[in-house]
Amino acid sequence: MSEPVASSDVKSLWKLVSGSAFLASMCCFPSIVLVMFGLASVSSATALANNLYWGENGFWWFRPALTLLSIGFVIAGLVLYFRRDGICSLDEVRRQRQRVINTSLIVAISSVLAYIVLNFVILTEIGIALDLPWESSRLWK
Repeated sequence: MSEPVASSDVKSLWKLVSGSAFLASMCCFPSIVLVMFGLASVSSATALANNLYWGENGFWWFRPALTLLSIGFVIAGLVLYFRRDGICSLDEVRRQRQRVINTSLIVAISSVLAYIVLNFVILTEIGIALDLPWESSRLWK
């Protein structure tokens, strides 16, 4: 009977991890979507990606804002996750300190790894396949 609960716990944590990784990758994702659906040329999508990723033309705030938003959503998601499990007070957090620390570390590390895989592997390879000049962003040469 406790197995479905564990399954839903893992599902809710994966939603949290994948959602934060996707939000943090929003500097590159719009360029790929625009080129993929023919809504922008490769050169304009490249300019958009450069503006959003490198902060050119006054968009210096965009990537740090996405990072802070992603971190905020992860923290809010963890708070909601633990509250749903009955860890609502600081006393309860102290009692279940090891579980809170372990779950938080797993979510934080998984979120960073998911961001790296999504942004620097999946989106980079799709962008290169769409002729965006992102070869220099590859993790491997």
